[in-house]
Amino acid sequence: MKTMTPYDAIGEALAEEMRRDATVLAFGEGIATKRHDLVAEFGAARIRNTPLAEGIIAGTAAGAAATGLRPVVDLLFAPFLTFAMDELVNSAGKLRFLSGGQFSFPMVALAMTGAGWGVGAQHNHNVEAWFAHSPGLKVVMPSTAADFKGLLKSSIRDDNPVAFFLDVALLHAPGEVPEGEHVVPLGKAAIRRTGSDVTLVSYAKTVLGCLAAAETLAAEGISAEVIDLRTIKPWDEEAVLASVKKTGRLVVVHEASRTAGFGAEIAATVAEKAFEALRAPIVRLAGPDAPAASSWVLEQAFVPQADAIAGAARTAVARAMVLATA
Repeated sequence: MKTMTPYDAIGEALAEEMRRDATVLAFGEGIATKRHDLVAEFGAARIRNTPLAEGIIAGTAAGAAATGLRPVVDLLFAPFLTFAMDELVNSAGKLRFLSGGQFSFPMVALAMTGAGWGVGAQHNHNVEAWFAHSPGLKVVMPSTAADFKGLLKSSIRDDNPVAFFLDVALLHAPGEVPEGEHVVPLGKAAIRRTGSDVTLVSYAKTVLGCLAAAETLAAEGISAEVIDLRTIKPWDEEAVLASVKKTGRLVVVHEASRTAGFGAEIAATVAEKAFEALRAPIVRLAGPDAPAASSWVLEQAFVPQADAIAGAARTAVARAMVLATA
Protein backbone atom coordinates (compact mmCIF):
# COMPACT_ATOMS: atom_id res chain seq x y z
CA MET A 1 0.00 0.00 0.00
CA LYS A 2 1.01 3.62 -0.53
CA THR A 3 -0.56 6.84 0.68
CA MET A 4 -1.83 9.41 -1.80
CA THR A 5 -4.71 11.83 -2.32
CA PRO A 6 -7.62 11.13 -4.67
CA TYR A 7 -6.33 13.98 -6.85
CA ASP A 8 -3.00 12.21 -7.25
CA ALA A 9 -4.75 8.86 -7.65
CA ILE A 10 -6.64 10.28 -10.63
CA GLY A 11 -3.37 11.41 -12.19
CA GLU A 12 -1.80 8.00 -11.62
CA ALA A 13 -4.80 6.23 -13.16
CA LEU A 14 -4.64 8.48 -16.22
CA ALA A 15 -0.90 7.88 -16.65
CA GLU A 16 -1.24 4.10 -16.33
CA GLU A 17 -4.12 3.90 -18.80
CA MET A 18 -2.37 6.18 -21.30
CA ARG A 19 0.71 3.97 -21.15
CA ARG A 20 -1.42 0.86 -21.53
CA ASP A 21 -3.59 2.12 -24.39
CA ALA A 22 -2.47 4.64 -27.01
CA THR A 23 -6.09 5.56 -27.79
CA VAL A 24 -6.57 7.16 -24.34
CA LEU A 25 -6.25 10.95 -24.28
CA ALA A 26 -7.36 13.68 -21.90
CA PHE A 27 -8.46 17.23 -22.53
CA GLY A 28 -10.55 19.85 -20.81
CA GLU A 29 -10.61 22.99 -18.76
CA GLY A 30 -7.12 23.47 -17.36
CA ILE A 31 -6.09 19.81 -17.32
CA ALA A 32 -2.73 20.46 -19.02
CA THR A 33 -2.05 23.31 -16.61
CA LYS A 34 -2.81 21.13 -13.60
CA ARG A 35 -1.10 17.94 -14.82
CA HIS A 36 2.36 19.01 -16.01
CA ASP A 37 3.75 15.50 -15.48
CA LEU A 38 1.26 14.04 -17.96
CA VAL A 39 2.07 16.68 -20.55
CA ALA A 40 5.78 15.95 -20.12
CA GLU A 41 5.29 12.22 -20.61
CA PHE A 42 2.58 12.08 -23.26
CA GLY A 43 2.84 15.39 -25.08
CA ALA A 44 0.41 18.13 -25.99
CA ALA A 45 -1.42 15.95 -28.50
CA ARG A 46 -2.77 13.67 -25.77
CA ILE A 47 -3.04 16.11 -22.83
CA ARG A 48 -4.44 19.48 -23.81
CA ASN A 49 -6.29 22.47 -22.43
CA THR A 50 -9.53 23.63 -24.06
CA PRO A 51 -11.59 26.80 -24.03
CA LEU A 52 -14.27 27.08 -21.32
CA ALA A 53 -16.91 25.57 -23.59
CA GLU A 54 -18.42 22.46 -22.01
CA GLY A 55 -20.70 21.59 -24.91
CA ILE A 56 -17.84 21.72 -27.39
CA ILE A 57 -15.60 19.66 -25.09
CA ALA A 58 -18.22 16.95 -24.56
CA GLY A 59 -19.20 16.93 -28.23
CA THR A 60 -15.57 16.58 -29.28
CA ALA A 61 -15.19 13.68 -26.84
CA ALA A 62 -18.27 11.93 -28.21
CA GLY A 63 -16.95 12.28 -31.76
CA ALA A 64 -13.50 11.09 -30.73
CA ALA A 65 -15.01 8.07 -28.97
CA ALA A 66 -17.05 7.18 -32.06
CA THR A 67 -13.85 7.09 -34.13
CA GLY A 68 -12.06 4.67 -31.80
CA LEU A 69 -10.40 6.91 -29.21
CA ARG A 70 -10.98 6.80 -25.44
CA PRO A 71 -11.19 10.42 -24.29
CA VAL A 72 -11.27 11.62 -20.69
CA VAL A 73 -12.61 15.16 -20.41
CA ASP A 74 -12.37 17.50 -17.42
CA LEU A 75 -15.43 19.75 -17.20
CA LEU A 76 -14.46 21.21 -13.79
CA PHE A 77 -17.64 21.71 -11.72
CA ALA A 78 -20.76 19.55 -12.00
CA PRO A 79 -23.28 22.39 -12.56
CA PHE A 80 -21.37 23.24 -15.77
CA LEU A 81 -22.56 19.91 -17.15
CA THR A 82 -25.81 21.72 -17.94
CA PHE A 83 -23.93 23.25 -20.89
CA ALA A 84 -23.09 19.75 -22.15
CA MET A 85 -26.39 17.94 -21.59
CA ASP A 86 -27.19 17.53 -25.28
CA GLU A 87 -23.75 16.11 -26.08
CA LEU A 88 -23.66 13.79 -23.05
CA VAL A 89 -27.30 12.69 -22.88
CA ASN A 90 -28.62 12.89 -26.45
CA SER A 91 -25.40 11.98 -28.25
CA ALA A 92 -22.99 9.92 -26.15
CA GLY A 93 -25.73 8.27 -24.11
CA LYS A 94 -28.02 7.29 -26.99
CA LEU A 95 -26.02 6.90 -30.19
CA ARG A 96 -24.74 3.40 -29.43
CA PHE A 97 -28.36 2.26 -29.20
CA LEU A 98 -29.44 4.30 -32.22
CA SER A 99 -26.58 2.87 -34.29
CA GLY A 100 -27.67 -0.66 -33.53
CA GLY A 101 -24.38 -1.27 -31.74
CA GLN A 102 -22.22 -0.23 -34.70
CA PHE A 103 -20.56 2.50 -32.62
CA SER A 104 -19.43 2.63 -29.02
CA PHE A 105 -18.73 5.72 -26.93
CA PRO A 106 -15.93 4.97 -24.45
CA MET A 107 -15.55 8.38 -22.83
CA VAL A 108 -15.29 9.69 -19.28
CA ALA A 109 -16.53 13.10 -18.13
CA LEU A 110 -14.90 14.29 -14.90
CA ALA A 111 -16.70 16.91 -12.79
CA MET A 112 -16.20 18.17 -9.24
CA THR A 113 -19.22 18.27 -6.97
CA GLY A 114 -20.38 18.80 -3.41
CA ALA A 115 -19.65 20.98 -0.40
CA GLY A 116 -16.17 21.62 0.89
CA TRP A 117 -14.69 24.60 -0.95
CA GLY A 118 -17.34 27.28 -0.38
CA VAL A 119 -17.61 27.93 -4.11
CA GLY A 120 -21.31 28.85 -4.11
CA ALA A 121 -24.47 27.49 -5.65
CA GLN A 122 -23.44 27.84 -9.30
CA HIS A 123 -20.41 25.61 -8.69
CA ASN A 124 -21.79 23.34 -5.98
CA HIS A 125 -24.81 21.31 -7.06
CA ASN A 126 -24.98 17.52 -6.78
CA VAL A 127 -26.50 16.39 -10.08
CA GLU A 128 -25.66 12.67 -10.14
CA ALA A 129 -29.36 11.69 -10.17
CA TRP A 130 -29.86 13.53 -13.48
CA PHE A 131 -27.32 11.34 -15.20
CA ALA A 132 -28.42 8.13 -13.50
CA HIS A 133 -31.84 8.84 -15.03
CA SER A 134 -30.31 9.16 -18.52
CA PRO A 135 -30.26 5.94 -20.58
CA GLY A 136 -26.85 4.82 -21.82
CA LEU A 137 -24.78 6.65 -19.22
CA LYS A 138 -22.92 5.17 -16.27
CA VAL A 139 -22.37 7.20 -13.10
CA VAL A 140 -19.49 6.87 -10.61
CA MET A 141 -18.99 8.68 -7.29
CA PRO A 142 -16.18 7.24 -5.12
CA SER A 143 -15.27 7.95 -1.50
CA THR A 144 -11.66 6.68 -1.13
CA ALA A 145 -8.37 7.34 -2.89
CA ALA A 146 -8.13 3.68 -3.88
CA ASP A 147 -11.55 3.80 -5.50
CA PHE A 148 -10.84 7.06 -7.30
CA LYS A 149 -7.98 5.26 -9.02
CA GLY A 150 -9.56 1.84 -9.51
CA LEU A 151 -12.92 3.11 -10.70
CA LEU A 152 -11.37 5.64 -13.10
CA LYS A 153 -9.36 2.86 -14.72
CA SER A 154 -12.52 0.77 -15.13
CA SER A 155 -14.41 3.77 -16.50
CA ILE A 156 -11.74 4.46 -19.12
CA ARG A 157 -11.85 0.82 -20.23
CA ASP A 158 -15.65 0.72 -20.41
CA ASP A 159 -17.26 1.02 -23.85
CA ASN A 160 -19.99 3.35 -22.57
CA PRO A 161 -19.92 7.02 -21.53
CA VAL A 162 -19.27 7.50 -17.81
CA ALA A 163 -20.04 10.56 -15.67
CA PHE A 164 -17.34 10.47 -12.99
CA PHE A 165 -18.08 12.82 -10.08
CA LEU A 166 -15.26 14.03 -7.83
CA ASP A 167 -16.40 15.09 -4.36
CA VAL A 168 -14.33 18.21 -3.73
CA ALA A 169 -14.12 17.62 0.02
CA LEU A 170 -12.31 14.33 -0.63
CA LEU A 171 -9.88 15.36 -3.38
CA HIS A 172 -6.95 16.21 -1.10
CA ALA A 173 -7.63 13.79 1.76
CA PRO A 174 -4.82 11.17 1.81
CA GLY A 175 -5.71 7.49 1.73
CA GLU A 176 -4.18 4.11 1.05
CA VAL A 177 -3.94 2.87 -2.54
CA PRO A 178 -2.68 -0.61 -3.52
CA GLU A 179 0.64 -0.82 -5.29
CA GLY A 180 0.65 -1.93 -8.92
CA GLU A 181 -2.38 -2.65 -11.07
CA HIS A 182 -5.57 -1.70 -9.23
CA VAL A 183 -8.93 -1.86 -10.99
CA VAL A 184 -12.32 -1.65 -9.25
CA PRO A 185 -15.32 -2.98 -11.22
CA LEU A 186 -18.25 -0.69 -11.90
CA GLY A 187 -21.49 -1.67 -10.17
CA LYS A 188 -19.91 -3.35 -7.14
CA ALA A 189 -20.49 -1.77 -3.72
CA ALA A 190 -18.06 -1.97 -0.80
CA ILE A 191 -19.13 -2.98 2.70
CA ARG A 192 -17.11 -0.53 4.78
CA ARG A 193 -18.37 -1.88 8.11
CA THR A 194 -20.41 -4.96 8.94
CA GLY A 195 -23.39 -4.77 11.29
CA SER A 196 -26.62 -6.48 12.26
CA ASP A 197 -29.13 -3.84 13.45
CA VAL A 198 -29.38 -1.19 10.70
CA THR A 199 -28.03 -0.68 7.17
CA LEU A 200 -26.55 2.70 6.22
CA VAL A 201 -26.21 3.15 2.44
CA SER A 202 -24.31 6.08 0.99
CA TYR A 203 -21.64 7.25 -1.46
CA ALA A 204 -18.94 9.94 -1.73
CA LYS A 205 -18.25 12.08 1.38
CA THR A 206 -21.37 11.02 3.30
CA VAL A 207 -19.87 7.53 3.58
CA LEU A 208 -17.46 9.08 6.09
CA GLY A 209 -20.40 10.47 8.03
CA CYS A 210 -22.00 7.03 8.07
CA LEU A 211 -18.79 5.46 9.40
CA ALA A 212 -18.54 8.07 12.14
CA ALA A 213 -22.20 7.53 13.01
CA ALA A 214 -21.63 3.78 13.15
CA GLU A 215 -18.87 4.32 15.72
CA THR A 216 -21.21 6.39 17.88
CA LEU A 217 -24.01 3.85 17.55
CA ALA A 218 -21.68 0.98 18.46
CA ALA A 219 -21.00 2.63 21.82
CA GLU A 220 -24.76 2.59 22.39
CA GLY A 221 -25.12 -1.08 21.51
CA ILE A 222 -26.47 -0.53 17.97
CA SER A 223 -24.62 -2.40 15.23
CA ALA A 224 -24.67 -0.50 11.91
CA GLU A 225 -23.61 -1.92 8.56
CA VAL A 226 -22.17 0.73 6.20
CA ILE A 227 -22.40 0.21 2.43
CA ASP A 228 -20.52 2.48 0.03
CA LEU A 229 -22.24 2.24 -3.37
CA ARG A 230 -19.22 3.68 -5.25
CA THR A 231 -21.15 3.38 -8.53
CA ILE A 232 -24.56 5.03 -8.81
CA LYS A 233 -25.37 3.45 -12.16
CA PRO A 234 -25.20 0.54 -12.26
CA TRP A 235 -25.68 0.20 -8.51
CA ASP A 236 -25.24 -2.93 -6.43
CA GLU A 237 -28.80 -3.97 -5.63
CA GLU A 238 -27.65 -7.39 -4.47
CA ALA A 239 -25.39 -6.04 -1.74
CA VAL A 240 -28.02 -3.61 -0.42
CA LEU A 241 -30.83 -6.17 -0.45
CA ALA A 242 -28.68 -8.76 1.30
CA SER A 243 -27.80 -6.27 4.03
CA VAL A 244 -31.39 -5.12 4.57
CA LYS A 245 -32.59 -8.72 4.76
CA LYS A 246 -30.07 -9.17 7.56
CA THR A 247 -30.69 -5.95 9.52
CA GLY A 248 -34.34 -5.24 8.73
CA ARG A 249 -33.74 -1.48 8.72
CA LEU A 250 -32.45 0.95 6.08
CA VAL A 251 -31.16 4.51 6.22
CA VAL A 252 -30.10 6.02 2.87
CA VAL A 253 -27.79 9.03 3.04
CA HIS A 254 -26.60 11.45 0.34
CA GLU A 255 -25.72 15.11 0.02
CA ALA A 256 -27.88 15.79 -3.05
CA SER A 257 -31.35 17.25 -2.55
CA ARG A 258 -33.87 14.77 -1.19
CA THR A 259 -36.63 15.19 -3.81
CA ALA A 260 -36.00 12.71 -6.65
CA GLY A 261 -32.50 12.07 -5.28
CA PHE A 262 -30.88 8.70 -5.88
CA GLY A 263 -31.86 7.60 -2.39
CA ALA A 264 -35.45 7.38 -3.61
CA GLU A 265 -34.40 4.73 -6.17
CA ILE A 266 -32.70 2.69 -3.45
CA ALA A 267 -35.68 3.01 -1.12
CA ALA A 268 -38.16 2.02 -3.83
CA THR A 269 -36.11 -1.01 -4.86
CA VAL A 270 -35.83 -2.24 -1.28
CA ALA A 271 -39.57 -1.70 -0.73
CA GLU A 272 -40.32 -3.73 -3.88
CA LYS A 273 -37.83 -6.55 -3.37
CA ALA A 274 -37.29 -6.88 0.38
CA PHE A 275 -40.48 -5.52 1.94
CA GLU A 276 -41.04 -8.64 4.03
CA ALA A 277 -37.63 -8.14 5.68
CA LEU A 278 -38.27 -4.55 6.77
CA ARG A 279 -38.88 -4.08 10.49
CA ALA A 280 -39.22 -0.29 10.28
CA PRO A 281 -39.97 2.35 7.62
CA ILE A 282 -37.08 3.27 5.32
CA VAL A 283 -35.40 6.57 6.22
CA ARG A 284 -33.92 8.96 3.64
CA LEU A 285 -31.47 11.57 4.89
CA ALA A 286 -30.35 14.12 2.28
CA GLY A 287 -29.55 17.72 1.54
CA PRO A 288 -32.31 20.36 1.45
CA ASP A 289 -34.16 21.35 -1.70
CA ALA A 290 -32.24 24.61 -1.87
CA PRO A 291 -29.13 25.96 -3.60
CA ALA A 292 -25.91 25.52 -1.63
CA ALA A 293 -24.59 28.55 0.27
CA SER A 294 -21.14 30.10 -0.26
CA SER A 295 -20.56 30.28 3.49
CA TRP A 296 -18.49 27.29 4.64
CA VAL A 297 -20.52 27.00 7.86
CA LEU A 298 -23.85 27.05 6.03
CA GLU A 299 -22.43 24.72 3.40
CA GLN A 300 -21.57 22.16 6.09
CA ALA A 301 -25.09 22.48 7.50
CA PHE A 302 -26.32 21.55 4.01
CA VAL A 303 -24.63 18.12 4.25
CA PRO A 304 -26.04 15.28 6.41
CA GLN A 305 -23.56 15.02 9.28
CA ALA A 306 -22.68 12.07 11.51
CA ASP A 307 -24.93 13.13 14.40
CA ALA A 308 -27.97 13.38 12.11
CA ILE A 309 -27.16 10.01 10.56
CA ALA A 310 -26.85 8.41 14.00
CA GLY A 311 -30.17 10.01 14.98
CA ALA A 312 -31.89 8.59 11.90
CA ALA A 313 -30.52 5.13 12.70
CA ARG A 314 -31.74 5.38 16.30
CA THR A 315 -35.18 6.34 15.02
CA ALA A 316 -35.26 3.32 12.71
CA VAL A 317 -34.27 0.97 15.53
CA ALA A 318 -36.75 2.53 17.96
CA ARG A 319 -39.62 2.33 15.47
CA ALA A 320 -38.81 -1.30 14.82
CA MET A 321 -39.12 -2.01 18.55
CA VAL A 322 -42.47 -0.20 18.72
CA LEU A 323 -43.81 -2.09 15.72
CA ALA A 324 -42.64 -5.38 17.22
CA THR A 325 -44.58 -4.75 20.43
CA ALA A 326 -47.69 -3.27 18.81
